[in-house]
Amino acid sequence: MYEQLVSQGQLILQLHSFEAEHHHGPIGNRDDKPYGNGVLLWFEVDDFDAVMQRATGMRATIVLAPHRNPPDDSGGPNHWECWLRDPDGYVVVVASPYGTADGTWRPTGNPFGS
Repeated sequence: MYEQLVSQGQLILQLHSFEAEHHHGPIGNRDDKPYGNGVLLWFEVDDFDAVMQRATGMRATIVLAPHRNPPDDSGGPNHWECWLRDPDGYVVVVASPYGTADGTWRPTGNPFGS
């Protein structure tokens, strides 16, 4: 249960329902509504590894370590992503471009230990 705003093949905005769990679990908790609860800010980046290195240096809080979406190699955006929490409590998702999880490239290591 989510919608995507796509312009000229580029993902601009994605809205998830609170109840939508997919492979990552629910994105919010209706009983506890701190800032950022239920909001995902999604950014596509050309150099996923460089962003992960910067996040490591900043000691970012990791919500979901670098992984392939979808995890089972079938369909979906077929990209790499990492979910982080910003200082205000919002979840920020950094993702490689759609289709980049094919082939031999993989994120370099896992600096977050999971």
